Amino acid sequence: MIGEALIDLVPRDASGEYQAHPGGSPFNVSIALARLGNRTALMARLGEHGFGRILRDTATTEHVDLSATPNAPEPTTLAVVSIDEPGQAAYDFYVQGTSDWQWTLSELRRLPAATNVIHFGSLASWTPPGSKIIEQVVSEVRAQRDVLISYDPNVRPSVLGSAAKGRQRVERSVRRAHLVKASREDLGWLYPSQPAEEVAERWLGLGPALVVMTDGADGALAYRPGASPVRQPGRSVKVVDTIGAGDAFTAGLLTGLLRRDLHTPDHVAALDDGPLHDVMAEAVLVSSLTCERAGADPPRLAAASPNGRVLQPDDFVAL
Repeated sequence: MIGEALIDLVPRDASGEYQAHPGGSPFNVSIALARLGNRTALMARLGEHGFGRILRDTATTEHVDLSATPNAPEPTTLAVVSIDEPGQAAYDFYVQGTSDWQWTLSELRRLPAATNVIHFGSLASWTPPGSKIIEQVVSEVRAQRDVLISYDPNVRPSVLGSAAKGRQRVERSVRRAHLVKASREDLGWLYPSQPAEEVAERWLGLGPALVVMTDGADGALAYRPGASPVRQPGRSVKVVDTIGAGDAFTAGLLTGLLRRDLHTPDHVAALDDGPLHDVMAEAVLVSSLTCERAGADPPRLAAASPNGRVLQPDDFVAL
């Protein structure tokens, strides 16, 4: 994982008090991947004290490899969360001068040699000055190595600014990915006058082999060049909140590919409807289980869960 690791300040109740939770989309994806049984390394700029120490300790406890994570002298990025009646989360970010955007080329070139999947995206992928460094390193990897590159723009309008600027920045990253995941809300904000299906086709024309659009309670849709879309229905759940749900979906999607040895660029480009349905079903399940828990708290796969067949709720450790 390459990207930000920040602190979500989540309201406790109506008292106005907030609780600090580790967060940030790439950080959440790394935790979810580790809980799903994958060897996972995080490349994020973390401090040694205060909030940075909380992030380091959390990742270490979850068995996320931090050997390529540099020590950052800058403060940690903060996201103040508000949650509406149906449990939908909104965010206000405090990003000025924080650690997540200060990457150097030497820091990012410490990418672990055994890497076979890179996931990047969210704020770090389009916030300068570090976004240019991430873009360069991801481009080098795509050109030189048989590594699957996954991208999630995780649009945050308050940080991106205008949709026009957002489109330009997001499409630069789309061009570098084999697999892109985005929400219907992301596409609607970036391209307000275009149906989501047309946007997916536009992105496929930029280079990815697979574009997956999450659609809230309605599940997800997958698009491939020259093939009919594949829809995976949502699951009926009692939503506590949606914090981390999209990140859990991404982790479920990548895990579904990894469990079936379909995690190379060539395999993703050749995905048939059947395996794609299976992978998306697992991603929807992981995301749904996360929505039943407060905060970005993805489920943990039981040690005895089988490879091959589609995962079921009983394959996860009880909530």
